[in-house]
Amino acid sequence: MYGFHGRLLHVDLSHGSSTWLDLEESRLRAFLGGIGLGTSLLYDFAPPGVEPFSPENPLIFTSAPLVGTGLTTTAKYAVVTKSPLTGFIADSLSSSFFALELKRAGLDALVITGQASSPVYIFISDGKVEVREGKHLWGRSPTETETLIRSELKDPGVRVAAIGLGGENRVRFATISNEGRHAGRGGVGAVMGSKNLKAIALRGHAGVEVADPNGVEAIAEFMRQRSLGTVTAKYREIGTVANLAVFNRLGTLPTRNFQQSTFEQAEILSGESLTENSFSRRHGCACCTIQCERLFKSLTGEEQRLEYETLFALGPLCGIKDPEVVLQAAHLCDLYGLDTISTGGTLAWAMECAEKGLLPETHDLGLRFGQADALLATIPMIAKRSGLGALLAEGSRSAALQVGNEAMYWAMHVKGLEMPGYEPRSLKTMALGLAVSPRGACHNRSGAYEADFSGEVNRLSADAGRGVLVVDSEDFAAVLDSLIVCKFLRKCFSDFYAEAADLLSKVTGWPCSNLELRQIGERIHTLKKLFNVREGWRPEDDWLPERLLSESLPTGVARGVGLTVTELRQMIHGYYRAREWDENGFIPERKLRELGLR
Repeated sequence: MYGFHGRLLHVDLSHGSSTWLDLEESRLRAFLGGIGLGTSLLYDFAPPGVEPFSPENPLIFTSAPLVGTGLTTTAKYAVVTKSPLTGFIADSLSSSFFALELKRAGLDALVITGQASSPVYIFISDGKVEVREGKHLWGRSPTETETLIRSELKDPGVRVAAIGLGGENRVRFATISNEGRHAGRGGVGAVMGSKNLKAIALRGHAGVEVADPNGVEAIAEFMRQRSLGTVTAKYREIGTVANLAVFNRLGTLPTRNFQQSTFEQAEILSGESLTENSFSRRHGCACCTIQCERLFKSLTGEEQRLEYETLFALGPLCGIKDPEVVLQAAHLCDLYGLDTISTGGTLAWAMECAEKGLLPETHDLGLRFGQADALLATIPMIAKRSGLGALLAEGSRSAALQVGNEAMYWAMHVKGLEMPGYEPRSLKTMALGLAVSPRGACHNRSGAYEADFSGEVNRLSADAGRGVLVVDSEDFAAVLDSLIVCKFLRKCFSDFYAEAADLLSKVTGWPCSNLELRQIGERIHTLKKLFNVREGWRPEDDWLPERLLSESLPTGVARGVGLTVTELRQMIHGYYRAREWDENGFIPERKLRELGLR
């Protein structure tokens, strides 16, 4: 089998056993790898209605056909499980050398079930599987854990993915970290912690065989050249932090828990100012020519990775204007293994509740918008589940349910997942994409914002036709996330489906057309929704926070613009029609048969 190993490893931590299973070619052709393969395995391995912290909830790591082929930006892997934050599917991506080692270890998927009786880590080396004692690693940061495991195994080439204190304490938005990168959203790290699994270490030497080596290398070289062109210039020159100033100018920068869409101190935090006023250097994932990552040096002399979503969530969303504070807050999230978007979103909710008198326990902390000391003091409390942190570790939706009164009005989430840095009232195609995403409020599983920013539609108005745009962007993202190709490479393709189908054929030897690849994207996305329906999804889950439907924007170029219930409902119904689902968002049997989903 070209491009794949055709093997899955199932590790049962309750019994300390491991089993190698064949991955049938029909499954791989139907779902590819990455998010698609992970979704397919989750549907099969997760018992219906399983609790996210139950030993039976599978934690699934998947590789993809393009990993290890030399194509730029493809050193990525996926983590899929049932989310402890949303109760629906959690599908996260991370990147770099761990992804390459997963492929070299000779497996396409790693499925972990059960719960160890005490902390452990898994070591997989060229087909040999060990469940090793890990008590000495408990309480360590992901970076410390990586260093200790390499030393213990006496092999600097071992690649490690680990959880921090947040995952150990089952913070519902904890991450899994490797080499400073994170499979972040949805609480995959908390599921790993619930299994008493501290880390996964990999070492392998298996090669990646492709059907047409010369054809694959020719495409890889062509894409390397394209990746250094104008379409990726923003990412190569400043990185994603460049978005902050642009979003502020367009009135799409959520500020102070979505009370405003512009931040008066945005210039201080802009990517341009950060690059000019502090030492920074380019960095990137393995096998990546774009190198969008920026490492900024803080006053302590440490380098901290920073991108737009982290900058937004720990900056304007919480009313923080000092770049040094944002860098320190980002460092704490990395240290403890916490998703920065959900951390910032939950803190912003707590700040507003505190200012409204709903959280008296915050009085001594002084947790208010713009209060840097309180922000930095609260993040460790979340990771340790101490004091107020025990409440905030549940995420904004669950915390709001516990607080009651008007607290839910200020919880800015979809399906329990905190909102990313895009203002839905001034990006109405994006509003729809956020509302209907199976993952929850997610900017990565739908590029709906591109239609708004490109001028393809009037971003300040809504209509039923937005449904087709969101459907196309979701299916496109599903294919990207399953091949896997970084989204920053997407505009380097002249005709994505045709070129990607040709590449997939040269890697696997399978005949593949652009129409087949489009249907694969639809199949993957539909299966995500099918999983959610099985786990209790209801039509009211495809919705946005009440604030966004009740308050107009008070500042910026979009001042006075709002999003009405009628507009959102119209767009959602248009989306269901475009998907050929019924009027309530359920999938007809006819559509399941058409996509080969039984």
